[in-house]
Amino acid sequence: MFEISLMSKLVKNFNFQLFLIAAIANGVILRIINLGSREFWYDEILSVLLSTGQRRSYSNPGIEPVPLSQYSTVFQLPPESYPGEIVGTVANLLRGLARDVHPPFSYLGNHFWMRGFGNSEVSLRGLIVILSLIGIYCIYGLGKSLLGARGGLILAALLALNPFYLSHSLNLRMYCPLVLWAILSAWAAVKLTKSKQDKPIIGGVPWTGRQPDKGESFVASFLNTRSLIWSAILILSVGLGFLTQYLFAYWVMTLSIFVVVFDPKRWWLNGLRLGMGVAIFLPWFFWGTMQQRNNRPDVFRQISQAGGVSWLEHLQDVTKTLGTHLILGEWATSLPVIVPTILGAIAIALLLFFTITLWQKQEFYLLATALVLGIVPLILALIVDVLGNKLTVGFGWGRSLIFILPGCLLLITIWLIKVAGKWQQPIVVSLLVIYLCLNISDYSLRSRQMFHQVADTIKQQPEMSTLVALNSKAWGHVLRVAYYLPTDNVSLFADTPSRLGKSLAPVLRDRNYSRLIWLQSDDPVWSRPKTETDKLEYKENIKAAIPPEYQLIQTQELSGTMAIDKFTARTYILRPSSS
Repeated sequence: MFEISLMSKLVKNFNFQLFLIAAIANGVILRIINLGSREFWYDEILSVLLSTGQRRSYSNPGIEPVPLSQYSTVFQLPPESYPGEIVGTVANLLRGLARDVHPPFSYLGNHFWMRGFGNSEVSLRGLIVILSLIGIYCIYGLGKSLLGARGGLILAALLALNPFYLSHSLNLRMYCPLVLWAILSAWAAVKLTKSKQDKPIIGGVPWTGRQPDKGESFVASFLNTRSLIWSAILILSVGLGFLTQYLFAYWVMTLSIFVVVFDPKRWWLNGLRLGMGVAIFLPWFFWGTMQQRNNRPDVFRQISQAGGVSWLEHLQDVTKTLGTHLILGEWATSLPVIVPTILGAIAIALLLFFTITLWQKQEFYLLATALVLGIVPLILALIVDVLGNKLTVGFGWGRSLIFILPGCLLLITIWLIKVAGKWQQPIVVSLLVIYLCLNISDYSLRSRQMFHQVADTIKQQPEMSTLVALNSKAWGHVLRVAYYLPTDNVSLFADTPSRLGKSLAPVLRDRNYSRLIWLQSDDPVWSRPKTETDKLEYKENIKAAIPPEYQLIQTQELSGTMAIDKFTARTYILRPSSS
């Protein structure tokens, strides 16, 4: 009886608002304590290189070993003695992006942040974390505008602890900023189209959009201070979103649908705002995008399927994307694809249930808002994929469509506020606890320090001349080695898996390195073995190329959160008798 009474008292005294604030605080703490908890992954290290403006200084490994210090310099800003050289560095940054596949804004942001705070993991990810926290605040504002303070807190807590958003809040790429631009533009669109009444009339009476005050002209309503501020936010967020990621075009299309549906009498005015945002992107489109399209046709081949894509593959693309976005987060990178696919199917069923019940409750405006901001861009991307015979929806575990996440979480929040009733608090608490457990387990159970282990081996005897032999010329692998390994007395020799054995033999024969570290990537990226037999053959060829004077003293299996992180490091020491 005492236990039951105590439990009842705890439930009665439970402060739900304080719990939501604590959940948001936990999201902030998780970001701060994990700033330096993992190494830069393949794409992140490319972001560092591109952000320094030294992409054009980088060259692929040649036929001779290269001192590792020559590569490590590309992570630093080039020497600059007067302001004109700073302009030249930024110009080189933009020219270097001509061989990338993304617009320049995120790299420019990293570049100027680096000038003030350096190029370490903590400092560079600090910018992304700050942007993610701004995104959490802004989604609170969006939720409050639509659902009141409680709705804003629930929505902000869901975003703060969402595992997918958390992982990209610690990822030196453009995906976290993309969420911020989506939230800001959605918030501005809601503010600019919402009626002066608390609840727009929709359902029994057709929605006619925001009506001007009596005697207020369209021009006057546009020029008032409130409209000017939100217009500027909408224009800038649309422009910066386009300059951050090309697929943001799907989001802009959905915003166009939103303003036409909810403010039809001002379609031209809202269209002008969106058009001004797109205009910010046009200079880059006519200069940079055309060069990227010519220089990187391989990217389109990667996401295209020459033999055709079945409807089942498209369905799996959608389900695994939603399963990753709404439930698993970065855990999806270490699990069989069937896991996020099944969880995504469950997520779709729940979203459909939420939609039906909100429709029955006649919450047409809120339901339409969430669907337009979350589901419509996903449908647009799927239609383009089907017509273009591509699989972009699920590319990179769905990260390219991360801007659908706020709308999906908004749909869940609307259902919790308008339908859940007495189940609201238990469901919210359960969901946030699940998110928290997924995040804690992700950052505590999965290794993210692969190259630090190799660096520690070198540091044990730093005076020894060391050759690192890498079975890949992929620049992401080469740059990670150069960033994390000591550079004194260390050289790098890299070649494709099929050629490394043959090219390594004369290097070891002609030069006496005291230590050899054979770093074997399980995924060489640019030169993947076609079969397991080929992989085994290349491995045996490299073993045969290592002279018997080198004694194997250590083998380290290195793994991270993705297949691209898997390496085997074999350390050999040149026996003294042979020196």
